[in-house]
Amino acid sequence: MIRIAVLASGGGTNLQALIDAQTNGELQAGKLALVVTDREGAFALERAKQAAVPTLLIQSEKGKREQFEQKLEAALCKASIDLIVLAGFLSILSSSFVKKYPHRIINIHPSLIPSFCGAGYYGLHVHQAALERGVKISGATVHFVNEITDGGKILAQKAVEVLPDDTPASLQRRIMEEAEWVLLPRTTEQVCRNLENAMEVEQLLEGNRYPGRGIILGLTEKNEAVCAYFIMGRSNNSRNRVFTLEGETLHAQAYDESLVEDPSLILYSPIRRFENTLIVSNGDQSDTIHAFLKEHKTFSEALATRCYEPDEPNYTPRISGICVFGQTPSYTLSILRKVDGECQRSFFPYTDCPKGRGHLIHTYEGDGNPLPSFAGSPKEIRLADGLESFTERLWNTLDSDNRIALYVRYTDLETGSYTHKMINKHTR
Repeated sequence: MIRIAVLASGGGTNLQALIDAQTNGELQAGKLALVVTDREGAFALERAKQAAVPTLLIQSEKGKREQFEQKLEAALCKASIDLIVLAGFLSILSSSFVKKYPHRIINIHPSLIPSFCGAGYYGLHVHQAALERGVKISGATVHFVNEITDGGKILAQKAVEVLPDDTPASLQRRIMEEAEWVLLPRTTEQVCRNLENAMEVEQLLEGNRYPGRGIILGLTEKNEAVCAYFIMGRSNNSRNRVFTLEGETLHAQAYDESLVEDPSLILYSPIRRFENTLIVSNGDQSDTIHAFLKEHKTFSEALATRCYEPDEPNYTPRISGICVFGQTPSYTLSILRKVDGECQRSFFPYTDCPKGRGHLIHTYEGDGNPLPSFAGSPKEIRLADGLESFTERLWNTLDSDNRIALYVRYTDLETGSYTHKMINKHTR
């Protein structure tokens, strides 16, 4: 269940809407775990206490925002908070604080953004401005919080009619009743469900006796780029493999060369690097991608020249990924699979990468004859562990009879240095 912290500065009416939603079962995927206020005497604290929600007062002093945010961050960590909800919170959070919680902070604003929003637009000021402008419709917006005031992605909006005899106070009350108290619980529940869908590796792979070959790309909470690749094997030929390293290149090689029956689809270099791009794939298309990038061509152009594997009757999908390092890291996953006799080429770019999250793609949905190809899009996965812990968890999740080798690399995006761990069944 997603643990929620609500930050409020005043009466806490939106907090009460969340408390009521939790009580009546409308808020199920999330749990109110902490209420923080920056104002002594804020009635939000009393509402939280009556609902048995832990509370905390962290007063914000002028010129001491850094100290305030340090205390706030420590409290959020201690309470293991997953999602922050700003519900009438008047202290402005710094961009450095916000960046630590990408897609983990939402705010309720009493207008239809982009109208009447930004610096200075809060409380009755918003409704006063709407009446002075003479608008006929106002409302409320729930949005993600980023470094721009009221500038994050809009999640939900609800319109409310402005009446001829409205005052700022009457308009505020009607927008709260008709929009804010409806939108905030509903949107919070949806965000919590989306966060819950980012499963642990055990949930995604346990029960799948034969996921085949798999790729994981993403970012840790510490801003490290994660690249993981694993292989499984059923036949003696595919089980006769180990991973070896040559510089930054990972090779899948024969453990006993005398036992190799057909090297064409089992021996290749799954991980290669070109400049600030890490390439990973389940076949020799890594070489194709590398060659195209050297010629200043694209990932998709490279894979347009390739197809699914010719291993009838399985026609194993080719899965590939690239991770581009830098100030704004991004990664893309791809799968080439046989659909209705044609090669379906699917690409999944991830340019706005939240920390602590990644995506998993693998070749098969399970064991069978023929093997059923991976269906749908890559699965979102939590990446909360360090290298050693995550590698062991992933290895232990893979079927013990069929797992062959695993390689995991964590790259520090600030320095470009990396740590890695490799497990080979034959040499473990």
